[in-house]
Amino acid sequence: MGTEDAEAIAPGTCPTASGMPMLGLGTWQNDDADQCAESVRTALETDYRHIDTAQAYGNEEAVGDGIAAADIDREDVFLATKLWHSNLAYDDVLETARDSLDRLGVDSLDLLYVHWPSGTYDPEETLSGLSELYDEGLIENVGVSNFLPSDLEVAVDVCDAPIFANQVELHPLLPQKQIREACENYDIEVVGYSPLARGRVFNQAEIQEVAAKHDASEAQVSLAWAREKGVTAIPKATGADHIGDNWESLTVELDREDINTIDAIDETSRQVDPDFAPWN
Repeated sequence: MGTEDAEAIAPGTCPTASGMPMLGLGTWQNDDADQCAESVRTALETDYRHIDTAQAYGNEEAVGDGIAAADIDREDVFLATKLWHSNLAYDDVLETARDSLDRLGVDSLDLLYVHWPSGTYDPEETLSGLSELYDEGLIENVGVSNFLPSDLEVAVDVCDAPIFANQVELHPLLPQKQIREACENYDIEVVGYSPLARGRVFNQAEIQEVAAKHDASEAQVSLAWAREKGVTAIPKATGADHIGDNWESLTVELDREDINTIDAIDETSRQVDPDFAPWN
């Protein structure tokens, strides 16, 4: 589990974690169909190979259009989506996953997540449905999202297919140490959404200090920090400038002093906190 041997990865090359590219394009709130499709196409032609969406984002069709428009083979793209919490009964898992495939215009998914352990989520029913999709070859990997360590323990116990990844909000202001440790124990990859804390990292003195040292942007430093933690980051970006700036984070190599500076940030800021979250 985790990053490939760093010595084998050239600067600017995207490392992988268990075959998953460790920098992806997030598409949350990218709900203008034309813009979303163009963002996905731009990212893929910038060398991104990991695209993340969800049923709740309302843009799966546009994401599929962007993949189709890019001059990239489908098998080279790691594509993930998520089942919304109203679609987690056994039959709904099977039906709505197929609906997502249709909207995305693909025959299979590289990763399908349970978006939240809430709503109609029932570990045995929901994960049985996902295991069936896995056995049928419609999904390559089963994922969960926003799962606490206790939720992971249950999921690992009841799911017939391996749990591949847990996607959680994760950034220097919410490092999620306990969840990372639990995932390490269960051999589960960690995928971090909102890795820039919705822009709050830009004004953090410690991030600014490290960015100035490396002549890098605050976004690039935050993404490099996540990579050093073994976390796959999926920052949202729409314009070519931000897509490109995030990609250049792969050239930023932080040293131990940098990591310690960022780890010492004495502030916690959770950006995604719905009432139905398992921690509420």
